[in-house]
Amino acid sequence: MTRDESRGVWLLAVGQTAGYASLVYVFGAIILSLEAGSDWSRAELALGPTLALLTQAVLAPFSGRLVDQGRGGALLGGAAVLGGVSLALLSQVGQLALWYAFWTAIGVAQAASLYETCFSFLTRRLGPEARRAIIRVTLVAGFASTCAFPLGAWSGAELGWRGALLVFAAVEIGITLPANVIGVRLLRRGARRGGPMVATPRGAVLAVLKLREFWALAGFFGLTMGNHMMLTTFALPVLTERGAAEAVAVLVASTVGPMQVAGRVLLMLGGARIRAGAAARGVALVMSLGSAALLLATGQVALFFLYAICQGASIGITSILRPLLTAEALGQENFGAVSGALAMAPLGAMAAAPFLGALLISAGGVTLLLSVTLGLGLGALALAIWLRTRGI
Repeated sequence: MTRDESRGVWLLAVGQTAGYASLVYVFGAIILSLEAGSDWSRAELALGPTLALLTQAVLAPFSGRLVDQGRGGALLGGAAVLGGVSLALLSQVGQLALWYAFWTAIGVAQAASLYETCFSFLTRRLGPEARRAIIRVTLVAGFASTCAFPLGAWSGAELGWRGALLVFAAVEIGITLPANVIGVRLLRRGARRGGPMVATPRGAVLAVLKLREFWALAGFFGLTMGNHMMLTTFALPVLTERGAAEAVAVLVASTVGPMQVAGRVLLMLGGARIRAGAAARGVALVMSLGSAALLLATGQVALFFLYAICQGASIGITSILRPLLTAEALGQENFGAVSGALAMAPLGAMAAAPFLGALLISAGGVTLLLSVTLGLGLGALALAIWLRTRGI
């Protein structure tokens, strides 16, 4: 990578950090002030981010195709504007219909500006060097939840949920937008080493859909992401119900971010000695251990932090594994479109997680929710073990 390209990657890393904090983690970060300050039920509120994530899942393949056509930069910049404006408008709503409408708009911004688009853009720009750039981005962006939860707790307590949303809107416009725009410009100063910018050939994605490896990977990433999004969305109410003081709950939820970075560093240090498939099996096992720790917890701080370590490290490694395993198992040809199609599984799971999690808590309390997240982790482990039979 040239110096400009390296600086561009760092800026995109900052943009992804601020983007995830503002567009994805914002709901979980302000949920306590949101529930206290609104007249809507937890399930009604959670349907908002569910719609956003569902919109992101539906649009992911189209974003991938646009990146393949050379429009990744426009997506990363324009989506930051859309996300910031939508958050600002969301802070002013008084009707559920508008709450859902602006969350849907946020979903469009998520589809166009987060990991899938960013990683596809880096792959098209940097070719074989994209792996190092992707790892760098995920190392920095792992701190998104670390930024979001303290900021959400403070702004929610001081300004209420409406003021908190305006704070996150300012982050999206003031940090994500310039970081993405300048980062893209710097990266484009270098020669493009990825494949040619062409429309996806007809039938290319359909051919990949016929591979059993595709569906196994989709299931693995869907189950792990569903587990993570349920626990992230309801981290604060889950932790307080298991006996943590609110300040401890915020600290534990914020610790997941650094543990994501720690997991990624471990994967980097292992280098070629750690096979991607072996890492996937380890991820699923450790993620299951995190849910088990919360199931056993009755106020023990050590178990709360064991959860944060396991959850953070496992999901941190998973975010790196997705583009790497996709390229390794399915090839780099039509990478944007293929990765966009594969992303529909984890994004769909993410979409269902907030609303389903709220229903689970209503039906059987936090214990039922944690039992389901444990089951998701074990299901991912079973798929990872099957992938071993396919040489992955």
